[in-house]
This record gives sequence, C-alpha cells and structure tokens, in this order.
Amino acid sequence: MGLTYGILGAAMAALFAGIGSAIGIGYAARVANGVLAEDPDKFGSLFILVVLPGTQGFYGFLGAFLIILQLGLLGGTPKIPTTWQGLQILFAALPVAFAGLLSAIHQGKVCASGVEMAAKRPKDSTKAVIYGAMVETYAVLGLLVTIFLLQGIKL
Repeated sequence: MGLTYGILGAAMAALFAGIGSAIGIGYAARVANGVLAEDPDKFGSLFILVVLPGTQGFYGFLGAFLIILQLGLLGGTPKIPTTWQGLQILFAALPVAFAGLLSAIHQGKVCASGVEMAAKRPKDSTKAVIYGAMVETYAVLGLLVTIFLLQGIKL
C-alpha cells in the first residue's frame, strides 16, 4: 500500500502543477494572440509573459521525479515503503502540487494583464514580467517544501 501512496504523490505533483501551467499559459496566450493579430512584431516581447506560467509544470515534474528516484522506480528493485512512509511521500508532494496548480493559474491571469499593458506600452513589458515573477515565488516555495519534506523520509 505504501508504494501506491508514493506513486500517487508523484502523479499528483506532476498532474496538478501541469494542469495549472496549461491553464495559466492558456490565459496569457489568448490575450497575446489577440495582440499579435494586430501587431505580429510584438511576439518577442510577449513570449516571456506567455511561457512564464509554464514553469510550475516543470516544478511539479521535478517533484515527481524526486519521488520516483526515492522509490527506486527507474531501474533495479523498487523500494517498498510502509503504508506510513507512502503517506508521508504523498503528503510531501502536496506543496508543489497545489502551489503549482494555483500559482500557475493566477500567474497566467497576471501575465495576461501584462500582455495587455505591453501591447499599449511595449517599453514597460519588463514591469509586467516582474509582477508575474512575484507570483512565481510561491511555486518555488512549494517546490522547496516538497524537497525538504522528501529529504526527511528514510526508506
């Protein structure tokens, strides 16, 4: 049962953070496509605002990868955690899963607004990136908490 919980934790980390990134990128990309329909030359200045919410998906993947490594699932004999250890791994995955999900969605909204601002004031697009990066901080903190928690689980 412990291995099942551990695998569930890895899946949740990748799945929820990935869903958040897809939604967040979708918000920003819809607005950017409207701007690009009017002025295709703005692609370069809008690109970073569109891709910024995608980083949470990478954080979720990293959290899942660390769990998969800890469980020994990439070759050889897997480590079979106790039920309690499996639950610990599952709970350790939750910070990156949920911080990734929610911060990516909200970062996408912030970046969509930044795209609108950059369309009207291209020289100020860096300011919009800074606001988007402020939301990113909480995804990074979720990843760090997951890493710290996983370090405390001995199989």
